Amino acid sequence: MNGYELRELSDVALVDAYREGNADAFGVLFERYKDKMWAVALRTTRDQELAADAVQEGFIAAFRRIDSFRGDAQFSTWLHRIIVNSSLDRLRRLKPTQEWPEYDIADKRDEHAQTDVRLDVREALDKLPEGQRVCLVLLEMEGLSVAEVAQQLGIAEGTVKSRCARGRTALAALLRVT
Repeated sequence: MNGYELRELSDVALVDAYREGNADAFGVLFERYKDKMWAVALRTTRDQELAADAVQEGFIAAFRRIDSFRGDAQFSTWLHRIIVNSSLDRLRRLKPTQEWPEYDIADKRDEHAQTDVRLDVREALDKLPEGQRVCLVLLEMEGLSVAEVAQQLGIAEGTVKSRCARGRTALAALLRVT
């Protein structure tokens, strides 16, 4: 099967083709998802170098564990979870004295006016416990649903909701929003 034919296959068919010995099939999956997974890692780690390492590590893990993909969920969901976990692992390896990377949440149309807000929000997010921060980032910045966040993090939907609620309450207090 040539590269063009492979690109026409579904994710599940590509996984099957790879399992059957077509090494190029995983390359098609990589090309299909590398940009999206880069965005996920960058939003999770808030640092380009950490994100690059997390994506590389995550794709290697997916490559090695492709047999664990059962097809119960979409391949993209399975891969997303691996990349998020890889990103979180990278963050956990940071030395306590290292500064957390910053979120780029500015609206490019009014960047100057939002500089203070961006700094305040970044500072407030940094003060949240990791679980609350990650849930809020995935839900609010990544645009995932509660169910998707729960699946990505391997926690219950109720846990995601409570972490987000506690995180929003803490952010509101830290930002003095009424």
